[in-house]
Order: sequence, then C-alpha cells, then structure tokens
Amino acid sequence: MKKNKKKLTDYMWILSVAYLTLGLFNILFAWLGLLCFSIPLIISLAGGGKKYCNVYCGRGQMLDLMGTKLKLSRNKDIPNFLKSKWFRYGFLVFFLTMFVSMLNTTYLVFSSAKDLKEVITLIWTFKVPWHWADVSMVSPWVAQFAFGFYSMMLTSSILGIITMMLYKPKSWCVYCPMGTMTQLISKAKYKPIEGFGCESGCTSCSTGCSSK
Repeated sequence: MKKNKKKLTDYMWILSVAYLTLGLFNILFAWLGLLCFSIPLIISLAGGGKKYCNVYCGRGQMLDLMGTKLKLSRNKDIPNFLKSKWFRYGFLVFFLTMFVSMLNTTYLVFSSAKDLKEVITLIWTFKVPWHWADVSMVSPWVAQFAFGFYSMMLTSSILGIITMMLYKPKSWCVYCPMGTMTQLISKAKYKPIEGFGCESGCTSCSTGCSSK
C-alpha cells in the first residue's frame, strides 16, 4: 500500500517555528506575523472559507506534530466551555482589544508621547526585558510594534502548546481568534446547508461553516 505523498503545504509548520526563532534573534522579524493576520482574512473574503486553517496554518501543523509525533498531548477531549460561543467570541473580543491596545502604544511612541519599551509581554501579564535587541536602525515606533506584536504571537503560541498538552493536539484551533473570524466571514458569505451541522470551532470545512 502506497504512502500518501507529502506536499509542500505539509511543511508549513517550518514557517511557524522559523518565525518564533527569528524573533528571538531579531525582534524586527515580528512584522512578518502580519501575514498570519492578513492572509486568512483575504482567503476567507475571497470565498476560500477556512482554507487557511485547513491547509496553510503552520501553527496548527506544529501543534499536531508536537502532540501526535512527539506524543506531548494527553489526547483528551477539549472541555465544552472552550467550544462554546460565549468563550470563542469573548476570547476574540479580548484578543482584538489587546491588539488595539498594542496599536495605541505604538502610536504613542510614534507621536513621542511615550518612550520605547523593549520588553516582551507573555500571557498579557509577565514582562520580559529584551534590551539586548538591536533596534537602533529603525524608528522607535517600528520597534515598539515589533515588541508588541511578537508578544501577542508568542503568547498565542504558548496558549496553543498548553491546550495541546492538556487536551487534543489541535485544541487551540477550536478557539483561535483568527479561526473564529474566518468562521464568521464564512457564515456571512454562505447560507447554512439544511441538514448539515458543523461543530463549534470546526476547521474541517474549507468552503464555509454552517454551525449555529
């Protein structure tokens, strides 16, 4: 019996690992994370539904490899409250609020109302000094955005790893803010199909979600 031939898209996890690693050596690489924000929305708005989640999401692949291949996952069912609407939408609102707060801080540095803070904030709480990062070649606001954005990307990766270890490998995908946004776009673009039900947070459909 022939094994399934690996495709280029099966190695998207390398990009996620590379992004997190490069950010440790040069915080300015954090700007590349904007691709992870814009591409899923563009694909979904163009009619691709949740194709990014299913095919191109390197973080989902990375968590799957860590949980399945490295056997770091307990492989337990994710609690119902994490799959609920109130939690997924609430987490999306919280995540977007933190994103807007980060943009506001960047603006304050841009307008010279605030000094650059060379710190990485983990889980929106723990501030890790990052003074060894050389950002002298760019404007302070450019560096500030990089510190803030990398903090968000690293935090979401940590949350993904924690839920991967506690539950099933890709449990993060259930409440991922980007997945929730593309799901909302898909529900707005496609009418529900009678008799077809999707689980909340499901990422198995590439053309749209009809979950209630």
